[in-house]
Amino acid sequence: MDGRDLVRSMKAVGSVGGAQGLRTVRAAWRRRRADAAALPSRGVERARVPGAVREAEPGPGGGVLRFGRSELRILVAVNGAVFWGWDGTGPEPSYALAGRCPEPDPRAVLEPDKDGGWRVVAERVTVVVSRHGGIEVQTPGGVLLRRDLPPRWWEPVGGGPARWMQRSEVSADARFFGLGGRASGPRLRDGVYRLWNTDPGGAFGPGDDPLYITMPVQMVVADAATHLVFHDTSWDGTVRLREGEEGAGSGHDRAGTSELRMEGGPLRCWVMVGTPARVLMAWAALTGAPALPPAWALGHQHARWGFGSEQEVRRIVSGYQERGLPLDAVHLDIDHLDEHQVFTVDRDRFPKLPGLAEDLRRDGVRLVSIVDPAVKAAPGNAVYDSGTVEDAFVRDASGRVVRGVVWPGEAVFPDFTDARVRAWWGRRYEERLAEGFSGFWHDMNEPTSFAAFGETTLPRSARHALEGRGGDHREAHNVYALCMARAAYEGLRELTPQQRPFVFSRSGWAGMQRYGGTWSGDVATGWPGLRASLSLVMGLGLCGVPYSGPDVGGYDGIPSPELFLRWFQLGAYLPLFRTHASLRAGRREPWEFGPEVLEHARVALAERRRLLPYFMTLAHLARRTGAPYVRPLWWRAPEDRVLRDCEDAFLLGDSLLVAPVVDPGTDRRAVQLPRGRWYDTATERAYEGPGQVLVDAPLSRIPVLARAGAVLPVRGADGGLELEAWAPARGRTGSGLVVPDTGDGWEELETEYYVSRWEGRRVVVRREGEDGLSEPPHPVRVRGVANGERQM
Repeated sequence: MDGRDLVRSMKAVGSVGGAQGLRTVRAAWRRRRADAAALPSRGVERARVPGAVREAEPGPGGGVLRFGRSELRILVAVNGAVFWGWDGTGPEPSYALAGRCPEPDPRAVLEPDKDGGWRVVAERVTVVVSRHGGIEVQTPGGVLLRRDLPPRWWEPVGGGPARWMQRSEVSADARFFGLGGRASGPRLRDGVYRLWNTDPGGAFGPGDDPLYITMPVQMVVADAATHLVFHDTSWDGTVRLREGEEGAGSGHDRAGTSELRMEGGPLRCWVMVGTPARVLMAWAALTGAPALPPAWALGHQHARWGFGSEQEVRRIVSGYQERGLPLDAVHLDIDHLDEHQVFTVDRDRFPKLPGLAEDLRRDGVRLVSIVDPAVKAAPGNAVYDSGTVEDAFVRDASGRVVRGVVWPGEAVFPDFTDARVRAWWGRRYEERLAEGFSGFWHDMNEPTSFAAFGETTLPRSARHALEGRGGDHREAHNVYALCMARAAYEGLRELTPQQRPFVFSRSGWAGMQRYGGTWSGDVATGWPGLRASLSLVMGLGLCGVPYSGPDVGGYDGIPSPELFLRWFQLGAYLPLFRTHASLRAGRREPWEFGPEVLEHARVALAERRRLLPYFMTLAHLARRTGAPYVRPLWWRAPEDRVLRDCEDAFLLGDSLLVAPVVDPGTDRRAVQLPRGRWYDTATERAYEGPGQVLVDAPLSRIPVLARAGAVLPVRGADGGLELEAWAPARGRTGSGLVVPDTGDGWEELETEYYVSRWEGRRVVVRREGEDGLSEPPHPVRVRGVANGERQM
């Protein structure tokens, strides 16, 4: 027995208390014993590299190169995405891909290159393979974007999965982004980042890593071009990043490096090259279009672990109504469940839940239910009994059902990597719909299983179906939540075919945007937590997950009135706008922080409601193009190195620049502007970019600037759609897109395109269509005209 684990066991019993503390101790030892029996030590390993190239076999979009000790398959797809896989690995099967692999580009040809190597030349990219297996990705003009050195494998002599390492080099000026949800981002500095979805076990801040969503997805931004690289393996691993250094004119640049080490799985990779918009469009085409949220899910949502009763929910909603504050949804946490059991209701606390849901819905407020994957392991529990009949739960290597510990106590876990189990689980949401719920948030789905020591998840040796291929938790862990989201989304599509499902998930993996979005998880209350919130949203957007947001105010603790307000003001401009807190934290209702905060929060809520048509348009554009709502300042100018380093402001679509206040005691802040003219939306004062300006940031608002020439849809005073046009600079024109959607159905809506220009001394807005220009069908309000000639 490990003495340290014995001490941890004693502490767990003391701190958690009683039966639950003992359960966490037993769970930790069960997990350790299961893995010790089923996952023997790796023992002696044999290192391997590809060796020298021996022959080439051209094929559609590329071909196959055979080396002395490995084989490389290369394919360039019609959308310009490049795939390569070692040891004969193909693009499928893959949890990331949406459907089948894209068609190969018939114009891409494998041909001999110098020094015994080979290359594939395509319209948007050139791939060069050295005779020893190094791979270079170049622009069509021959500029090097990425060099992958020959990979290395370590294979256990007695058999088992091979570990592997891939070291890559990028240009000295390149910057790294992505890797899922990282609190220290969005730009990823030098360091090691783990690829293993993890519940940190408490509130987290910028220094905590890994978190709930990790993805082997990097966006690399350099002067020459942007590229996205995705290593399609779900195993545990690490990425070591080191930014490059330029030689200050000496010519001795140091390349940036990325070293990926994986504990198993295929070594296969996708690369997409181009502008950030083109790259994410290709990524969405590959991994699936982002799910379209219903219109109400873009409003303000209020949650708390600890509402406790129907009366408390009604009190909170009445508080919003009495103060004239917009509210679109209330979220119920595990305290509304019967002894924390999934798909149940505590009838003592919520005796008439469907009636509550109906009353709230008449007032425009939806109910959203938490859903955990863990099922209480007790006969008589309807989900447990049904799952036992279906043989739905994860088993260990000896065939016994794996047990862990979560909120309801001893629990079992559905195997969401089995299509049959996903269908069974999806049908369970009928109970939630019958209770009146309109949306669902998935929690604890890394998956988390409490343990006194060791990892708080399932044994790595636990067996999974993996779509019939079979495997263990080492491969299934990172895609567990992705598959759970799929089960819910597909189940809801069948149960309510006329409505867009609303599902968001604490954990996930590449492709999770197909089924919904995510939120920050348990972000710490404090100014660092506020900054981490923005990092997470921006980083996830660059990984193809456009819908996300934090727990406004932080999950734990009691925020100061200033901190709460600044967080609330930031949240009003993020896709998921939700206040939330833990059972032991302070309240999060705006009126709890005093009359001044209440009035300023009212302004933020009113502005969010006014911008709902713009958010809905961004949601439709994300579905059609993959572009996130929240974009880094360098989105349209990735070659601007100053913008690459700016992490405390963002673009909301193409039209708005939001500069949140992320430090206490701030009433003015510097804002780095991209090129062009920008208007302060509060004062209509004009500023000229590129460059840094100092703008007012009183407690009543955060700086928001509009791009000159922008035409964006807003909600008018009468509740109808209105166009807000910002004056273009003299001699220039502007534009904007509008998708007029206010519902939650599947109608294919037309995208309206508007242009703005100066005609004499006034700005006019016209709709542009197949028949030319016409008058807009919506009222138009022009702003910035009085200052249109003034530059600051």
